[in-house]
Amino acid sequence: MAKSAPLPAIPPPCIALFDLDGTLIAWDCQLLFRHFMVRKHPWRGVFLLLFLAMIPFAGWLGITRMKRIFLCYLWRIDPGTLSDYARDFARSLMPAIYPELREKLDRHRAAGHCLILTSASPEFYVTEIGRAMGFDLALGTPVQTGPLFPQLENHKGAAKVARLLEVLPAAYFDHGKLRHGHGYTDSRADLPLLTLCDSVTVVNPSPGLTDLAKQSGWEIVRPARPWKTRAGFAVRILALLTGLHPDPAGLARKDC
Repeated sequence: MAKSAPLPAIPPPCIALFDLDGTLIAWDCQLLFRHFMVRKHPWRGVFLLLFLAMIPFAGWLGITRMKRIFLCYLWRIDPGTLSDYARDFARSLMPAIYPELREKLDRHRAAGHCLILTSASPEFYVTEIGRAMGFDLALGTPVQTGPLFPQLENHKGAAKVARLLEVLPAAYFDHGKLRHGHGYTDSRADLPLLTLCDSVTVVNPSPGLTDLAKQSGWEIVRPARPWKTRAGFAVRILALLTGLHPDPAGLARKDC
């Protein structure tokens, strides 16, 4: 995939960091992309059985190994085909981006701010989502497909901070923090990332993150999610995993 244009050496007036899953969109994009692939190649759905068999051992295996097992449906996929699918997938998500977050993104862009998408989702489609939404930089979990269990470096928690320190110009930082940084997330997993920021917006936060946001003076936004009940959410997750429904996430709906 094409590389992003180099960032200017002179720091912008603000650096806006956006998480993806649960922040810009209601869903975990790993589920959405799996559904996208299984609809195109139904035989890849059989790999779900392997993932489900490993769930009882998840505590021992850890998050990174479980992510590798989840991604086994990409076994031996052609890299060029994967790139094409990633672009198509990114375009399919655009109607489902939270309008409230798209508006904030547009405001940052209009003010000349640097926009960075930083996600734990696989980078092969995170970069395409970032390109489709006009981000200056998009970072995700690097994934090397081919083997049954792809090699990857999980881009989560403190790894996001380390990656930013690696790729951003040194002038973008001042005493270990971003110059005029603003972070957007829905997850406590991004707390290390938020330590880089002067201001924070949390999206549909959990009760614990809500309490922290109130104590810290962070902005809280609660966009409408496309499910009404936990049962409805569970049904949609099952449909996403199996690929039996053409659009369980409601991506084609403008009100999603």
